[in-house]
Amino acid sequence: MKELSVFIDESGDFGDYSFHSPYYIITMVFHNQDVDIQEKINHLDTELSYLGLNNLCIHTGPIIRKEEIYKDMDIVDRRRIFNKMMAFIRSIGVQYKCFYIEKKHIEDSVEATGKLSKQISSFIRAHYDEFLAFDDVKIYYDNGQVEVSRLLSSVFNALLPNPIFRKVMPADYKLFQVADFICTMELVSLKLDNSLFSKSEMTFFGNRRDLKQNYLKALKKKEWN
Repeated sequence: MKELSVFIDESGDFGDYSFHSPYYIITMVFHNQDVDIQEKINHLDTELSYLGLNNLCIHTGPIIRKEEIYKDMDIVDRRRIFNKMMAFIRSIGVQYKCFYIEKKHIEDSVEATGKLSKQISSFIRAHYDEFLAFDDVKIYYDNGQVEVSRLLSSVFNALLPNPIFRKVMPADYKLFQVADFICTMELVSLKLDNSLFSKSEMTFFGNRRDLKQNYLKALKKKEWN
């Protein structure tokens, strides 16, 4: 049995446009279960344990902004965690795709879900034969937003024979944390391109050149086009 796992995370909300929430992004991370990544997961956990961080659920936005469990960490330690996650992503055999809308051009949540549905549907149709090569396509989402759950159910059920949906806890799956990482970095990239870069982002990444060269360019190599 060939299985494709799809881990999904989102950034933003379906509320009105604001400077602090200019985009809505859905990120999908695709993993062919024939490609074993358990050794790489174990290595990441070991690396994090050396930092005194056992069973850490990596949440990328708060690392950058110095929030939640990272609020008392200095920038050196936060960058260490970030870079270990980046190294993990570069080492594993996964692909991803991001879908986004710019909220200032959207009237309401109905239009937002419609535009995102079209993007995701077009992507699945473009890769339809590749999806059908798998016996099972399992979609993992934490049901964080009702609109997204409905959108995913509608699109995947309409286009694929028997998609299987699984509700997940982010702490249980490293690849869900990878989806969170990539979703955050897609937002960072969009903000960088549109002169919306925040002070905390500039402080964390240092300068635009290093951000593009060391992170954004490397992530692009994993994109499923």
